Amino acid sequence: MTEAQHHAEQVFDTVRSPRRAAVSPVAASWCRSALHHRLDPASEGKRELLGEQTIADKREAHEPLLAVAIPVLDQMFRSVGRSGCGVFLSDASGAILEHRIGDGDSDAFAQAGLVTGGRWGEAEEGTNGIGTCLFEDKPVIIHRDQHFASRNIDISCMDAPVHDPHGRLIAALDVSSCRDDHGPAMAEAVGALVRDAARRIERDYFCRHFEGARIIFLGDAPAGWELLAADRDDLVIGASRAARQRLGVTDAMLERPRPVAQLVGEGAPPSFEQADRTILRQALAQAGGNASEAARLLGIGRATLYRRMARAGLRD
Repeated sequence: MTEAQHHAEQVFDTVRSPRRAAVSPVAASWCRSALHHRLDPASEGKRELLGEQTIADKREAHEPLLAVAIPVLDQMFRSVGRSGCGVFLSDASGAILEHRIGDGDSDAFAQAGLVTGGRWGEAEEGTNGIGTCLFEDKPVIIHRDQHFASRNIDISCMDAPVHDPHGRLIAALDVSSCRDDHGPAMAEAVGALVRDAARRIERDYFCRHFEGARIIFLGDAPAGWELLAADRDDLVIGASRAARQRLGVTDAMLERPRPVAQLVGEGAPPSFEQADRTILRQALAQAGGNASEAARLLGIGRATLYRRMARAGLRD
């Protein structure tokens, strides 16, 4: 029995044992691949690539994402390309939009279907890095014989999901290797780089989308950057997926913006006194502490400035 035949038998045995699927994400994906998508792990069918026009249409629809992702893909490839890894970005359906492959590994990746236009959703290839990452909406490592299809057991894949500025799943970032010296330890190390790179793409996409707004960094959670976007009145108009998860922000909440302080559970209720104090301090800071210049910037007289400063509890 060949290695591919042995792998196919192992998949069938797992599918026939539902209890395994309850404890193993890989086994659960194998069951989805066989029972829901009706795929055969032993199939040697031709890999279908998207046509040039379809690829062009998808790339045009994802232009804002690609604008921020391409520099990250280039940087990733500089880090992992010499080890035989390729870097790939798919859309939410698993279609590869962009890739970086070394010349010496191009034939192996092309034969595996890991090229722009390749279709790597679970419905097409069963359990694999891109497709399973997209289904689970979380980082995954699918190492060699963890793939569903026997023809993919020579590939090791490390993936992380990418979300758009509104928290929706939009892409998968993948690093794959077709070399047999790529072991589990290396996969874990590369997987950490992939997760970090996916978070950077999300951060840069969020900042690009809300250009002109004030971007507030709440923290860097394991799921990604916790970012808020606030308008000139300090009302929250955007929240990254990580921020949404932490603060419970929904699209409905953003339709009626709330103050940043209220959303993060800080600060007192709004007041005219506090607003005056903030404006006065900003004007004085901009004027270098010169009261006359601060009054000029605010369009009021110096005496009025002093009265408002006293009312706000500010000393000359």
